[in-house]
Amino acid sequence: MARGDGIHRTSARNMRLTTPKLKNAQQHNEREKESYVNQDIVPERSHLNVHFKKPNGGYLEQFEQMEADGIISTRGIKVDAFRYGELIFDVNSAYFFNHGGYDFAKQFYHDAYQAAIKIVGGEQYILSAVMHADERNRAMSKALGQDVYHYHLHVVYVPVVEKQIRWSKRCKDKSLVGKVKETVMQVSMSKKWASKPVLDEVTGEPLKTAKGKPVLKKSYSVLQDDFFQYMREAGYTDVERGERGSSEEHLTVTQFKVEREQARLAELQTEKSEVQAEIGQLQVNKAEAEKATKEAQTELRLLAPKLKSMEKLAAEYSSDPEDLLPLPDRMESAKSYREKKSKPLLEKIVKVVRSVYRAYLDVCQKFELLQRKYDTEVPHLKKQLAEVRNENAKLQETARDYHRLCRAYGPERVAETVAAIKQQEQAEKERSRSQKRRHDRDAR
Repeated sequence: MARGDGIHRTSARNMRLTTPKLKNAQQHNEREKESYVNQDIVPERSHLNVHFKKPNGGYLEQFEQMEADGIISTRGIKVDAFRYGELIFDVNSAYFFNHGGYDFAKQFYHDAYQAAIKIVGGEQYILSAVMHADERNRAMSKALGQDVYHYHLHVVYVPVVEKQIRWSKRCKDKSLVGKVKETVMQVSMSKKWASKPVLDEVTGEPLKTAKGKPVLKKSYSVLQDDFFQYMREAGYTDVERGERGSSEEHLTVTQFKVEREQARLAELQTEKSEVQAEIGQLQVNKAEAEKATKEAQTELRLLAPKLKSMEKLAAEYSSDPEDLLPLPDRMESAKSYREKKSKPLLEKIVKVVRSVYRAYLDVCQKFELLQRKYDTEVPHLKKQLAEVRNENAKLQETARDYHRLCRAYGPERVAETVAAIKQQEQAEKERSRSQKRRHDRDAR
């Protein structure tokens, strides 16, 4: 399956079924239910589902007939044992979408069914094999603006191993004791999927641990290897093997979905923490800006009365000095009074007042700048904080939506849809770059 990296991976999962669970598997696979929990199933498309082996009756009835005909043996098997298995073969939806959809999926799963026959040990042990083509990939359909369906194959089978029945000591003919009496195909899930020894690639001998015990490869890993190898040999070289080191073999479907969901939820919580940290920093920046603005306003309020007095004084003494001088008295000539006393004094006063007036204009300009800065930056910070809070709320809602999607459709479907969208975007970018390069070459 796709893990968000744009790589198409084969997936083969083995489900172990008891008799009570076999009926539910039949109802789901053969579309016998009137309604389904999975609302992405489109009943109008169920006629497009493809049977590579159609059951000639109920699953249980077929099993009992096989037992009656001696094809299989249930000798020594408990009633509540895993008597049946179901293989689910899968590749992400984007893989089939990029290769043409339905017709390509039919051919792919026809070849996958041939692999299933080899894995199971013979077609006679398969109860049903059906490709589902009626399950809509809702997220991918919405993202691409067209219906996209998730194609996958269900193969229900009987797990059997060859077992030799030998003559016991109670046999009258003692020469036969210990010899093979008959060979039967024994129903046994545990032996069918027993772990296999890992062989040395050079010598072909079984590998052993430091203590001399054989190194075993888990049955789930063997299944993945076999399915991947069969599909590669069938010519599907653009898919990769399912991820190694997985414990999916021992998980039920629900457990597997919960595990994937918890991992994704942890990622969302990390993203949420990062956003909250950014919000905290923005709040600190906002507080510092508001503090600086208040300090500037306080200074301006203190300066305002002084500035008004300075403006009045400057306006009063900014006229020509000669207009401000009084008339000379009778003891002194007008010229002497104006040149020696009044004019020099008034020139000094006007010089000082004009200097103060220039300072006043400078302060006014700074005040206007601060006012504009306050009027622009503080609302911007408030708006930015509101946007971040809104984004955080949307992220939290997205996390809840993801939780709902995983419960309804499974984390695999969600992850593969994201990968498909990324791949589509990358393909569009590549086409755009290619067109630009051709245009540049033509222009030269």
